[in-house]
Amino acid sequence: MSGAFIAVDWGTTNRRAYVVDGGEVVATERDDMGILSVPSGGFPAAVAALRERHGGLPMLLAGMVGSNRGWHDAGYVAAPAGIADLAAGLATPEPGVAIVPGVCRNDEHRQDVMRGEEVQLLGAVAAGLAPADALLCQPGTHAKWAEMRGGSLADFTTAMTGEMFALLKAHALIGPEMTGEVDATEHFRQGVEASADQDLLAALFGVRAAAVLDRRAPGTAKAYVSGLLLGSDCRARIVPGRTVHLLADGLLARLYSTAIAIVGGEAVVVDSHVSFVAGITRIWDMTS
Repeated sequence: MSGAFIAVDWGTTNRRAYVVDGGEVVATERDDMGILSVPSGGFPAAVAALRERHGGLPMLLAGMVGSNRGWHDAGYVAAPAGIADLAAGLATPEPGVAIVPGVCRNDEHRQDVMRGEEVQLLGAVAAGLAPADALLCQPGTHAKWAEMRGGSLADFTTAMTGEMFALLKAHALIGPEMTGEVDATEHFRQGVEASADQDLLAALFGVRAAAVLDRRAPGTAKAYVSGLLLGSDCRARIVPGRTVHLLADGLLARLYSTAIAIVGGEAVVVDSHVSFVAGITRIWDMTS
């Protein structure tokens, strides 16, 4: 592979494509065509259409498109893993198109997987946005916490923080109480502080009890529950004084930066899109 290419971060619910030429992004597009939106057998046509819009350039894909629920299972490389390991493990479902493998942890004590995040995490270090030895966090439905050592992805943990919040809102007894806006407000901070008790299940039921006993104002519980969950997540990963490089922007960056500060850490926000492009370009260069 050589020259310009199309880099695609293809997730469950959305897809972002970058046309990269000489290490520079010259065009981008984003849509809602995540893997769940592609009909059975529809990936070749979707890939062909995307390539046609960008001059038929070769394509390097990452993310859930390479999972057993996507187009072609690209497998996993075991942590510790570096960019060279990802480049060596590319899958090729058709000529001119390759898919980056995910990274796994698989031993008798714990199993974990990531797919797509590895490109951003390794790219952040490769681009100098985070040091070679660092704790990185990529918040989301399934938050990824990654220990980087010597520029490689040494170990990682996935926390179902965002998914748990959605499940509680939609299905739990406290769901009807979870109203109002979520931001790094006083009520969010109260939730982060309350997570210090390390009794998350009791604290969650306390949201219901506080509402019944008129101890919590309407419209504040949603932010409080968010604080409880993020606070619990952060306390499980961070020792006081630890710096966390945070691959996030907007609301998630504000929430996690606030929670990290409350539990005694320091957040440094990193551009996840720049990190992805840096990571996938280095993979491309290694296979050119």
